[in-house]
Amino acid sequence: MPIATVNPATGETLRTYDALTPDEIDRRLGLAAAAFADHRTRPFGERADLLNRAADLLDEDRQDVARLMTTEMGKPIAAARAEAAKCAKAMRWYAARAEQLLADEHPAADDVRDSGAVHATVRYRPLGVVLAVMPWNFPLWQVIRFAAPALMAGNVGLLKHASNVPQTALFLEDLFARAGYRQGCFQTLLVGSGAIESVLRDPRVAAATLTGSEGAGRSVASVAGDEVKKTVLELGGSDAYVVMPSADLDAAVSTAVTARVQNNGQSCIAAKRFILHTDIHDAFCDRFTAAMKDLTVGDPMDEATDVGPLASESGRADLEELVDDAVGQGATARCGGRRPAGLDRGWYYEPTVLTGITDDMRIHREEAFGPVASVYRVADPAQAVAVANDSPFGLSSNAWTRDEREVELFSRDLEAGGVFFNGMTASHPALPFGGIKRSGYGRELSGHGIREFCNVTTLWHGTNTEK
Repeated sequence: MPIATVNPATGETLRTYDALTPDEIDRRLGLAAAAFADHRTRPFGERADLLNRAADLLDEDRQDVARLMTTEMGKPIAAARAEAAKCAKAMRWYAARAEQLLADEHPAADDVRDSGAVHATVRYRPLGVVLAVMPWNFPLWQVIRFAAPALMAGNVGLLKHASNVPQTALFLEDLFARAGYRQGCFQTLLVGSGAIESVLRDPRVAAATLTGSEGAGRSVASVAGDEVKKTVLELGGSDAYVVMPSADLDAAVSTAVTARVQNNGQSCIAAKRFILHTDIHDAFCDRFTAAMKDLTVGDPMDEATDVGPLASESGRADLEELVDDAVGQGATARCGGRRPAGLDRGWYYEPTVLTGITDDMRIHREEAFGPVASVYRVADPAQAVAVANDSPFGLSSNAWTRDEREVELFSRDLEAGGVFFNGMTASHPALPFGGIKRSGYGRELSGHGIREFCNVTTLWHGTNTEK
């Protein structure tokens, strides 16, 4: 895949880049190693000052970088501005809390004595150079939610961003440089996916984090495993959205629309499988379909647009194959299921609601990365759990109910990294984020995220026998 900015609203190639040469990659690895030797010694106060300065600059650049993201991957401009604001907020969150999150821990005195020590401490120390392989769908947020905690912990970052968002990737490198970070603390590597293995195998790289497809995760995890290097993987998702009869139906429907079409439907935590109790199935479907039909599809730079284009022509083709397979096997397209009329340029696809989904259809097992909702009818909460868990993915989930017994059931039995009740799944700096099963492992954000790339070190002190 070429490293290029291709406007998904028009299909026009705006700018292309040459991949870095092996010698330049080696030079940058050297810069990263040297930067880590210095950055790891900086006190938390200095690291916080740098990160807060980067947040201030991002706020100043919000409109410009929003237009850049929209140009490169097609998200509606209002959503792009919100993404930039969210990143600045997360940077300030970690700047304010990292020292506390990584504070030394002291085991109980009785346990220390039982170990034979005079005293013992658990300390979090940075690992080193961390390679981040990041996707195009949230081109700022995916990077910042790694970079902010990693830099505050004393690590340094190498970003291999998706090849269709090179200008956003370069913006990020420049952002940290302008904030005053030492050269090498955060670098963008404009390289193709073929270069990832050699970078990860380099002894100067300590660990890797990846957000992306299951295939990409398997590849990175395999290389890292061979090198015995730590990884965090956040892969695909096919999140369940369960609605029970006690739910506030108006709120459940309106939230469902946003949950399905956020980021043009291209979000790993977007609700994709709508599992509806039979008592409210028909009413929900009627309202949901009407609301999906009513969305405005068009130019993502237009403030009135709800759904822009998909990020790539191949992504739209993949989505079309899933929908065509489902309809061919008996599913009904209550709305959508085709390219919108009048938008011949760009990679647009209509918001779509599919009912009558069966487990023979590809869309039951595969992630639909676009504005397509799959609807299921269930008889009771137990069947809802069974359908929700009948997926290779386990990133997040939603449950709409006001019945405390159902809340307890879903809290206990839904197989996912998160269960969001009566609201939409969202990431926040204070909440751990990640999945199970083929959605990956490890956690981003919160204290769990900042500790992922730390050496959890035991400092044990025996009896001092000197006189």
